[in-house]
Amino acid sequence: MLSPELVRSALESAPDAIVIVDGSGVILFTNHQVNALLGHAPDDLAGQHVECLLPERFRARHVGHHERFVIDGRVRPMGAGLELFARRRDGTELPVEISLSPIRNGDRTLVAAAIRDVTDRKRIEAELVAAREAADRANQGKSRFLATASHDLRQPLQTLALLNGTLRRTVTDPVSAEALAQQEQAIGGMSRLLNALLDISKLESGAIRPEPTDFTVAALFEELRAEFAGLAANKGLQFQVDPCVDCVHSDPSLVEQILRNLLANAIKYTRDGCVRLRCLHDEAVVRIQVLDTGIGIPPDHLPYIYDEFYQVGVPTNTVREGYGLGLSIVQRLVKLLNLGLQVESEVGSGSVFSLVLPASAARTADHGANVTPQSDSSLDPGVLPHVLVVEDDPAVLSATRMLLKVEGYRVTTAASLPEALQKAHENADVDLLITDYHLGGGQTGTEVITSVRGILGADLRAVLITGDTSSAVKELRYDQRVRMTSKPINADELLSLLRELLAA
Repeated sequence: MLSPELVRSALESAPDAIVIVDGSGVILFTNHQVNALLGHAPDDLAGQHVECLLPERFRARHVGHHERFVIDGRVRPMGAGLELFARRRDGTELPVEISLSPIRNGDRTLVAAAIRDVTDRKRIEAELVAAREAADRANQGKSRFLATASHDLRQPLQTLALLNGTLRRTVTDPVSAEALAQQEQAIGGMSRLLNALLDISKLESGAIRPEPTDFTVAALFEELRAEFAGLAANKGLQFQVDPCVDCVHSDPSLVEQILRNLLANAIKYTRDGCVRLRCLHDEAVVRIQVLDTGIGIPPDHLPYIYDEFYQVGVPTNTVREGYGLGLSIVQRLVKLLNLGLQVESEVGSGSVFSLVLPASAARTADHGANVTPQSDSSLDPGVLPHVLVVEDDPAVLSATRMLLKVEGYRVTTAASLPEALQKAHENADVDLLITDYHLGGGQTGTEVITSVRGILGADLRAVLITGDTSSAVKELRYDQRVRMTSKPINADELLSLLRELLAA
């Protein structure tokens, strides 16, 4: 049997404060840790009720708790999720954790309480909560900034791009024409950099949230064909888009952004030959491939191609075409969507980027469905097309109106949804609608399209100009009579979209 001296020595050496009380709650023993923790002198607490160690607001309830524990005592481990406090001799309080253990002494039940100071842990927890709340506020602020930047920073560039297009169509002096051509290149460079930086910022902040759904690859391919055929032709390249009857499951807008960046890179790094877009399917996945006959990537460069601002064969701080952000955005989007991306390349022969997507339950789709718009001869070739432009930024609205008038369109303008509806009632001969997505008062371009079509007919052709990737925009994604484009769009691209819609 252990001697009382040995038991006392063991309790005194325990790291926690130990209090032993009898069945009525009278303190029989405290070790020196209790004195150090709560500021009492040795043997100061013997004979007092244990409630003296509690803040007054807990004492009445504690008597009942103590009595129930003595009757049906079970070991209660340290930290049972309760907010517990002890009272020091000077009346101050400290947060504690307490474990309780019954001690049988003949026909008596004693209670041993181990008390642990958790002041430091509580402080750290509070700091973590505060830091988390601060991070949440910072993310919310960043998201608000990005939402504003996506629209407001693009507006001045949109105005410059359209005014540049208007001037290039009216200026005949060679020197002025050359200056405008260089200005167009500078605006294009600013636009690409702004779009890329905003895309990366959105991805890093978590502002982009995938909305996966089943969609046809054919419809996606047709969108990309319309966007990149002219760009490839301007470089003297063949642009091949193979038929694809597969359906896949992912976020169609973000998948399109991935392929858009891969195609832009392929065209940029291909001097002659072709760029090809095709799909291959295995048992449960579909591989969408972008192939080119470009300069290729050396094997030792492959680990770095997804780094920001990295470009193959372009030294730092030199004049460059592009900014080396496209593949960095691609990699982030691939991770966000949990997709696969593979690359094979040979210097001098070209590269193949393969995006691996899960096949949808509807394995294939009717090839050509919802892809090729039907011809429409409703427009009178002898009458100038009439365009309704809806834009709440006066500078952008004015620049768009000037460009369209110079190009020979009849133009009606509106700055809000109610004004657009009024103009639609007054102009039943409107052939095309151009609308910004974000309008004042929380109004959106999708609402404009739906409402104006309610007046002028469901077959009204429309261009939706936006930098937004919200689900509201995606609702009109594969509408054959709607084209969507991101700000800033240059004059040639906008006019090309209008001609395409008029020819549809």
